[in-house]
Amino acid sequence: MTNGRATGNRDDGSTPVGRDEVIAAVVTHAADLFAERGPAATSIRDIAVRSGVNHGLVFRYLGTKDQLVGAVLDHLADEMALLLQTGASPDVIEAKTERHWKVMARAILDGFPVGQLQQRFPGAAKLVKHAEHSHRNELAGRLAAANTMALELGWRLFEPFLRSATGTENVSAADLRHAINSGTARMMEP
Repeated sequence: MTNGRATGNRDDGSTPVGRDEVIAAVVTHAADLFAERGPAATSIRDIAVRSGVNHGLVFRYLGTKDQLVGAVLDHLADEMALLLQTGASPDVIEAKTERHWKVMARAILDGFPVGQLQQRFPGAAKLVKHAEHSHRNELAGRLAAANTMALELGWRLFEPFLRSATGTENVSAADLRHAINSGTARMMEP
């Protein structure tokens, strides 16, 4: 692709320069590639090309593939927290949520130890805090939050199978999203 965004170049056509710009470009484009094909099927060279940087800089600034996966997951978690904090539109939040879940699911299925690689969980922490306040004890709240995340991840991973197995292929995407949201809301209540 030739436009600046696709190659990782800045809008003015120049390549990312300096540690912070390189890292920002790499984690952004790695997230897109990981969502498309998973971390195992994405090489450091693929990420460097998409980011518009030398592949040696990916290793220098982000380390091994495992460390890069962790950095991408932290980036996505921080990005989601910022979007929620700043009141981004529901469409933007849903698109970013979808990408985040895809990256996480693909990393898990590729055998990456996601729970160890990701260092920050602001969305999960907020969900846990909310659940702990509404449930009878801390453990019940934490389990409610875990079940809510499991339901979301399950639908995002297995939607085609779940629709086919349950005869819900004709349910609209909007109605399905409403039903999933209702289910997660019920789980979060005591």
